[in-house]
Amino acid sequence: MPVREAKAAPGGARVSVVTGDEELLVERAVARLVAAAEGEGVAREVAAGALAPGELASITAPSLFDAVPVVVVRDAQDAGKEVAEELAALAAEPLPDVTLVITHAGGAKGKALLAKLTGSGAQVAQYPKITRFGDRMTFIREEFRAEGRRIDDGGLRALIDALGSDLREIASACAQLAADTTGTIDQTVVARYYRGRAEASGFAVADRAVEGRLAEALEYLRWALAVGVSPVLITSALAQGVRLIGRVGAASRSQPAAALAAELGAPPWRIDKVRQQLRGWTPDGIARAHGAVAEADAQVKGEGANPGYALEVAVRTIVACRTSR
Repeated sequence: MPVREAKAAPGGARVSVVTGDEELLVERAVARLVAAAEGEGVAREVAAGALAPGELASITAPSLFDAVPVVVVRDAQDAGKEVAEELAALAAEPLPDVTLVITHAGGAKGKALLAKLTGSGAQVAQYPKITRFGDRMTFIREEFRAEGRRIDDGGLRALIDALGSDLREIASACAQLAADTTGTIDQTVVARYYRGRAEASGFAVADRAVEGRLAEALEYLRWALAVGVSPVLITSALAQGVRLIGRVGAASRSQPAAALAAELGAPPWRIDKVRQQLRGWTPDGIARAHGAVAEADAQVKGEGANPGYALEVAVRTIVACRTSR
């Protein structure tokens, strides 16, 4: 995964900056840093946007019992101008008796402050959003490895199909499977716990739509909506399905699945599956399917009154784009 891990600060360093918008990994990094420093004092946590000018000085002051404070300042991108200057100054010249952990979303907001923080010599850990299939698979493997367990490729595919991209939910599922099962975790084990989730996921809808299986796609769509799958997640899955059809279809058939997977950020098994789904697709059909998904996305994000209807129209259009010549 494209991250730099947060560990105990080396050489007595007192300032750590944790950036990125992958909330679970940011939370874990902060917890590790706090745990490493808490033996020296009591942790205090504040939101940067709630700090008033001058308040940071009192928060970072030693306690009455001379314990060294551990201060966590969350969401530094929300800090006001004066507070941002105070944070930058504190990072540039750390107090000898304060351990400071600062989180920042890593986007354009507060970019100048982030540059000052990371340029001050502070320890930096980066956790951007995990979007690639391969990175999610690596994350799952590492979750099970930490529990002394192993999951095979079939189990990985089944778990991602069932849970999608929500890393917090994936981590929770890994913990449950590690605690409740024995032996290697395979597709059968995952199906026993999450079969209904997998069948009701946006990916199940997308697979059937791009394969031209209209009745099944609509059935899975209605099931997904009935069990509470977010319409936004379904449009995301549809977009991903159509996009992969286009990108895999444009690539050379002689290109190995592993090489194409690395290029597209998808696992090799996914490339193999998409190649099987290519039959019946033309560049014009793919373009029109993209348009249908874009329209559905706009509808479910507020432009339409009925997200379910918008998704059904999108599914019908995708299937028609595939079968028409």
